[in-house]
Amino acid sequence: MGKLFGTDGVRGVANRDLTPELAYKLGRAAAYVLKEKYNGEGIVVGKDTRISGDMLESALTAGILSVGLDVLKVGVMPTPAIAYLTRELKAVAGAVISASHNPMEDNGIKFFSGSGFKLPDEVEEEIEKYVLEKKEIPSRPIGAEIGRVREITDAGLLYKSFAKNTVELPFSGLRVVVDCANGAASYVAPKIYEELGAEVIPIFNTPDGTNINANCGSTHPEALMRAVVEEGAHLGLAHDGDADRLLAVDEKGNLVDGDQIMVIIGKYLKKKGLLKNNRIVVTVMSNLGLKKAFAREGIEVLETKVGDRYVLEEMLKNGAIIGGEQSGHIIFLDHNTTGDGIITALQLMQVIVAEGKKLSELAQEMPKFPQVLKNVRVLDKEKIMTAEELAKAIARGEKKLGEGRILVRPSGTEPLIRVMAEGADAKLTEEVVDEIIAVIEKL
Repeated sequence: MGKLFGTDGVRGVANRDLTPELAYKLGRAAAYVLKEKYNGEGIVVGKDTRISGDMLESALTAGILSVGLDVLKVGVMPTPAIAYLTRELKAVAGAVISASHNPMEDNGIKFFSGSGFKLPDEVEEEIEKYVLEKKEIPSRPIGAEIGRVREITDAGLLYKSFAKNTVELPFSGLRVVVDCANGAASYVAPKIYEELGAEVIPIFNTPDGTNINANCGSTHPEALMRAVVEEGAHLGLAHDGDADRLLAVDEKGNLVDGDQIMVIIGKYLKKKGLLKNNRIVVTVMSNLGLKKAFAREGIEVLETKVGDRYVLEEMLKNGAIIGGEQSGHIIFLDHNTTGDGIITALQLMQVIVAEGKKLSELAQEMPKFPQVLKNVRVLDKEKIMTAEELAKAIARGEKKLGEGRILVRPSGTEPLIRVMAEGADAKLTEEVVDEIIAVIEKL
């Protein structure tokens, strides 16, 4: 990775790190590089509900237009909708202005190729060179050759129709509470579920530019957990700010995470003969219970590093149609090219209706092993990770746990070592983590 693009585009505090000047330069550089690589009609540009979205959209748009490409403006739209619309509108590329589940002050810009996938590293690095090295962009059209803004007024309808066509059964009789995180899901998710027959109770669906992800959504599902019980709903759905992930809540108010959702849907697809190549991709953070549940079904589990980019790479490499993370970022490659919280919700509700079971019953198909994760701040991550004392401490911990596992890894962005353990006994699991941390602190 370069200095500008992270694992999910360019991120930072809006107007301090991610400034309009930077957005303009990104627009120019991306338009120039991408129009040479992909054929299409302009660049689709969409955003979430952050107050800084208008500012960054204007700057990014100006940069794209200055290179002679049109901007296909879709307004506030879920990130996965922009991936779909990029394909549907046969665009050169798509651009999303969003910081996903991050706080309101943050924002980000990421790009999709014309096929709807995230850009390869080498393409991002090429864009980056023009921005950071101030390399001259030899494209400054004049007159009629300057790009135009084209408003795509039916973008929401196109995505709604696409999403609804991913399921076959009506949701009549389902009572659902939907937490829209005051984000991009607010304008589309409740309507999609209603049009498929569900009774929908939307909450946190009044974005004002400053309340996105504020004590709501998939990172703060507590209010949703209470609302499901109070409303007597069959389930709750928790989206994040840009609707690319989903967590669920069962009828008893218990959280159902991404691992459990993948088990529920994966098992159903296997039963229907629809799980292509009989495999699923997860990250090293997925619960041991997921692996055991899939092993019982004869479903192969492939593991990657943390990050949806790595999940997608492994899916494409091994022909898997489902992959995802415990956080609820789940990719259904038969339907979309990126994590899609709305598609995930639809697939989950389809299983509930088809199986005639409560979500709490379905979630029990994956008994969760107690999982303890703690962080230790260190000065030298490499020194710690290669220390013999740490290796010995991990070995002692694994022996003590018996059935379970230990994962010790450095943070990719902070001076932290993350220590995670899973085991059948919650108290013993925490003891093992604390013992490993004590060794790290002495190194």
